[in-house]
Amino acid sequence: MQMEQVNYRLEDLLEREPIVLDDKLISVQLSSKIILITGAAGSIGSEIVRQVIAFKPKSIILLDQAETPLYLLGLELETLLPDVKFYLEIADVSNKAAVNQVFEKYKPNVVYHAAAYKHVQMMEKNPSLAVLVNVFGAKNVAYLSYKHAADTFVMISTDKAVNPGSIMGATKLIAEKYIQALHNKLSQQKNEVATKYLITRFGNVLGSNGSVVPVFSKQIQQGGPVTITHPEITRYFMTIKEACQLVLEAGAMGKGGEIYVFDMGKQVKIIDLAYKMIRLAGYVPEKDILTKNIGLRPGEKLYEELLTDTSKTLPTHNKNIMISTEKPQDYNYVIESLNKLKRYALNFNDLEVVLEMKSIIPEFISTNSEFEKFD
Repeated sequence: MQMEQVNYRLEDLLEREPIVLDDKLISVQLSSKIILITGAAGSIGSEIVRQVIAFKPKSIILLDQAETPLYLLGLELETLLPDVKFYLEIADVSNKAAVNQVFEKYKPNVVYHAAAYKHVQMMEKNPSLAVLVNVFGAKNVAYLSYKHAADTFVMISTDKAVNPGSIMGATKLIAEKYIQALHNKLSQQKNEVATKYLITRFGNVLGSNGSVVPVFSKQIQQGGPVTITHPEITRYFMTIKEACQLVLEAGAMGKGGEIYVFDMGKQVKIIDLAYKMIRLAGYVPEKDILTKNIGLRPGEKLYEELLTDTSKTLPTHNKNIMISTEKPQDYNYVIESLNKLKRYALNFNDLEVVLEMKSIIPEFISTNSEFEKFD
C-alpha cells in the first residue's frame, strides 16, 4: 500500500529547541581563507560547504572519492553561487600521495575532515577497510595539515567513539587518539608550525544519508511496517545544520587539542521518533502504520555516550558546547600501535585487525557482534 509522501521538518522531530551558534568567531577565521573539506559530497561535508560559503572564503576545495555526488554538488554550487571560487578534487583519503598532491596544489588554511565510513553494520563486515579509511585517512589528512602549515584541522567524530561497541566507533576513537597525540607532540616542540588540532563529537544526524529519518519516511510512505531494532533503543539527535555549525564554531574557538561535545539534550527513544513521524504523516501508530522489532544489528548499542567515565568537561562561552578533557597518549606508543594495525589492514587480515584494535583501546567491547569472542 503506497501512502502519500511527507516532507518532515527535521526541527519538528527534535525533543528540544534548535541550537543556534555564534557566527562572529567563524567569520574572523574563514573570511578570505582557503578551506579544504574532505568527504565534501557527503551529508555533513556538503552542508559544511554551504555554510562556509556564507563567510566569504578565498576559495573552497571539495575533496571526495565519490565521483558522481561530487560532480552534482559542483553543478549545484555553480548554479547557486557562480561567484564563489571552488575546486573539485577526486581522492581517497587513505591514499596519502593523492591527498598530499591536493595540499601541495592549494595550501589550505583550514581543513574540515568529514571523510569516513559511517554505517555501523557495514563496517562490522569490513574492519580492514574501516581502519584504512577512518584511522589512516584521518592520520594522512591530519599529518599533511601540519606538513603544509594549515592553521586549523577539525576532525568530525561521533558519540559512537565513546566506550565503542562497534568497529566504526573504535576506528573513530583510534583516530581521535592519534590526533590528540600528534597535537600534544607538536605543541611541545619549539619552532614548529602551530596547527590547531580539534575534534568535534556529536550524535546521530537527522536526515543524513542512510539515517533513520529517510528510512522511516520511506517505510511510512510504503504503508509500513516501520522497523525498530529494539523497543528500548535510544539515540542523541541533532540536525545537519546544527552539526555543521558545531564544526565551524569549534574550529574557530579552539586553541588546539580539545574534543568538543554538543549538549543535544536527552536521548530520544527510537520508537517515540517513529510514532511521531507516523502522526506527522497523518496516521495512527499501530493502527494505520505498524512497527516491527527486528533485533539489534551487529555493533549496535542500546544507547550512546558522549563522555567516558574518566573524562571531565569544561564549559565554553556557548552553553550548548562542552570541552571533554582526556589525557593524550604518548605519540611514539600510538605510532608503534598504528604501524602494526596498518600491516594487518593492508593484508585484509580482519581478525588480527580487530584484535589489535582491542589492544590499542581496551574499552572497545564488541556488541552483538561475531567479535565478542575476543573480549
